[in-house]
Amino acid sequence: MDATEKAGAIESAQDDRSAAIRESLRSAIIDRRLAPGTKLTESEVGALFDASRTVARAALQMLAFEGLVKMERNRGAFVSSPSPEEARQVFASRRLIEPGIAIAAAARITSGDVEHFRRHLEDETTHMNERGPAARRAEIKASGDFHLMVASISGNQILKRFMEELIARSSLVIALYGRTGVSSCGHNEHADILDALERRDGEKAAHLMLHHIDHIEADLDFRTPEGLALRDALGI
Repeated sequence: MDATEKAGAIESAQDDRSAAIRESLRSAIIDRRLAPGTKLTESEVGALFDASRTVARAALQMLAFEGLVKMERNRGAFVSSPSPEEARQVFASRRLIEPGIAIAAAARITSGDVEHFRRHLEDETTHMNERGPAARRAEIKASGDFHLMVASISGNQILKRFMEELIARSSLVIALYGRTGVSSCGHNEHADILDALERRDGEKAAHLMLHHIDHIEADLDFRTPEGLALRDALGI
């Protein structure tokens, strides 16, 4: 391997390491283990993952691009703490996008998709019947995953990527402002949406999706919870 190939291999390995760190931090943010406003220093992140500050910085920059982390000059990186107006914009964006996704999904859904959704709803029920922070985090993740599943069968990969960002930001907003401390994506509302999708009634699914998003936003009360320390949130 010549010098150029060696340099390329090193750079590729660093990129993979940054991506892995980004995924761990992203999960901790979305699952509410890291509260909005938590400081994420390059040195601490690097130490926790046995990586250089350069690799840690790249991971934080990826999260900043998604809007999950805010980089502040001379202060460092923090888990984003969306303002009430930003929170409203997230749900306004979902109202514009998700009804169309529901209509497209209704036209493409298969019996295999429906079975997959039914199993997912069973998992949601399990999380709803459990208690404690871990169960609440699992419920939020499962609720967000339902919306991503609808997007995944819509056939529009661009909108699916938009939804991944919106669901991530929604989880952050719910973590910061959720009245109940758990996801407000009502299990029964998910089941109703699925019923409409199964009947291939796109207009009904779109209407139910709008009502559902309204319900989620109505649960916000702009109170900020306390989160875990970085090490504890990552389980390291």
